[in-house]
Amino acid sequence: MDLLNTLVEKGLRRELPTREEALAVLATSDDDLLEVVAAAGKVRRQWFGRRVKLNYLVNLKSGLCPEDCSYCSQRLGSKAEILKYTWLKPDEASQAAAAGVAGGAKRVCLVASGRGPTDRDVDRVSKTIEAIKEQNEDVEVCACLGLLSGGQAERLRAAGADAYNHNLNTSEGTYGDITTTHTYADRVDTVHQAQAAGLSACSGLIAGMGESDDDLVDVVFSLRELDPDSVPVNFLIPFEGTPLAKEWNLTPQRALRILAMVRFVCPDVEVRLAGGREVHLRSMQPLALHLANSIFLGDYLTSEGQAGQADLDMIADAGFEVEGAGTTTLPEHRTDAAAPGGCGSHSGGCAPCGDSEPAAEAPTADVPAARTDLVSVRRRGAGTDLAPNA
Repeated sequence: MDLLNTLVEKGLRRELPTREEALAVLATSDDDLLEVVAAAGKVRRQWFGRRVKLNYLVNLKSGLCPEDCSYCSQRLGSKAEILKYTWLKPDEASQAAAAGVAGGAKRVCLVASGRGPTDRDVDRVSKTIEAIKEQNEDVEVCACLGLLSGGQAERLRAAGADAYNHNLNTSEGTYGDITTTHTYADRVDTVHQAQAAGLSACSGLIAGMGESDDDLVDVVFSLRELDPDSVPVNFLIPFEGTPLAKEWNLTPQRALRILAMVRFVCPDVEVRLAGGREVHLRSMQPLALHLANSIFLGDYLTSEGQAGQADLDMIADAGFEVEGAGTTTLPEHRTDAAAPGGCGSHSGGCAPCGDSEPAAEAPTADVPAARTDLVSVRRRGAGTDLAPNA
């Protein structure tokens, strides 16, 4: 397929595809799926070999959020029967993090619901970061605390944080349809603050919220321009009790096409297979490892994932290997402070290159049946007396 050959060549050169090419990936048929995965897999292996980075989530406080993000089980007005608790103490969070590290996680992601942290919250999280680093000096720590205000990113960096996560989630044009209590621009500003403070930026999307192909391409192109080091690809978990509970729009095949499109647009970035993979990819999760070079180990914030050992078995059975603590995740050109960010292959920025055929019409697919049996609320780990899944 000429499209895929072109995209592989561009990916190996770190060259931005055109919008039409990205849309065409999403419009490919199920008959062509394995060819799409194989092509994107060549790009993934060029920059990351067969390594899979493991990440582990610690939900520092659960629920009780004043924001109205429609996709979130912790949102204002959510009737989802999730765990609700206030801040974990630093030693409690450190113990939870240790379980993930023992399971092979290289990065611990500290997440707290809410609009954004107060200065007192930053102090609390800073103590937690210090406690984790004392126990596991080499572990990467990523904070995800919502919208940042002046100086907070610098304080987190000084405490030992390596990265900051704040997802764009969807396109700028449709952002107001899923959230009204803050703006898309607020999210972009927080990512910029993290980058300015020297934190590695982590920013991604949520697919399956009823968005169009154009919306998906818009947000991924915006992420490319924002140039985070890590792009988590989440698939909506339709929790009962949230406004998007009836949004079951994804098939395993579509989820794989979305991951492939992200890899072609962001060839040398850590693409992380994130929340909802068990719900929507199901038995096709191993194929996704040919596209993503990073996954979350075990459970998520408010939902349970597959067993941690099952994750490790899946990686080994698919012919991949867990990335060790002594290995640098990103390619050298992205870790070299003197290297330009972004595309790296244009003298004049990252404008789309060349021409391509118009995207084909996406095939009409049957609406998948709701698999509510696969949405399991987390009842173990952080905030409970039960052992975590790692």
